[in-house]
Amino acid sequence: MEQRLTIITIGVKNLQRSRDFYLNVFGWKPTESSTEGVVFFQLNGIQLALFPQESLADDAGVDPQGNGFRRYSLAHNVRSEQEVDELVAQLEAKGAQVVKRPEKVFWGGYSSYIADPDDNLWEIAYNPFLALDDLGNAKMPSIH
Repeated sequence: MEQRLTIITIGVKNLQRSRDFYLNVFGWKPTESSTEGVVFFQLNGIQLALFPQESLADDAGVDPQGNGFRRYSLAHNVRSEQEVDELVAQLEAKGAQVVKRPEKVFWGGYSSYIADPDDNLWEIAYNPFLALDDLGNAKMPSIH
């Protein structure tokens, strides 16, 4: 299997509320392939999809009542600690729930966590060990 991730689909309780959050708080634009039943956002080489949790559970053949910590987070990396502070402040001003305020972290970076309307965790982070290209894509380190 090739090392590839193409779409992350989040099962949401209320599709319109989640769509509004990603549009109005994050400022993202849905793709033209979005419909009344699913919303897609084109990111850096992958897509994020919002899909009603009942429909996603039915499609996967699992119980839709997921609860507790989901054991994953989504990350949005920026180029400096100041950018973390600024972005978290902007998101909070637009109504995002800040779960953890920006701070230096044990692995040497600087990060914060916010939650979307379904309590999915988004880490807003500066990682001094991760280079980003002009588009914000993670760059592979050069090997000498």
